[in-house]
Amino acid sequence: MHRLTVLYPPPADEAHFRDHYVRNHLPLAEKLPGLLRSDYSFEVASLAGDRKYFAVFHADFESAEAMAAALGSAEGKAVAADVPNYATGGVEMIHYPLA
Repeated sequence: MHRLTVLYPPPADEAHFRDHYVRNHLPLAEKLPGLLRSDYSFEVASLAGDRKYFAVFHADFESAEAMAAALGSAEGKAVAADVPNYATGGVEMIHYPLA
């Protein structure tokens, strides 16, 4: 199993981010080929007390190759093209195998 994690720093307009993310972006992400499971949260907190991230998204795939194929697909390109529509604070993407 391989996980993609997307970390979103605070956006300029939190209400717009939430609305667009739930209504537009998540339905696009659900169409990623090979997606086994996904989840997200707007309740991201740091143990250190600072607020570095506003939201987090996790997507699980069978392998790193399956994740790469999904991101390179037409659906993956549509997901990536939508990010500037809501993530004004930028985005950080990391991936890793799950033990």
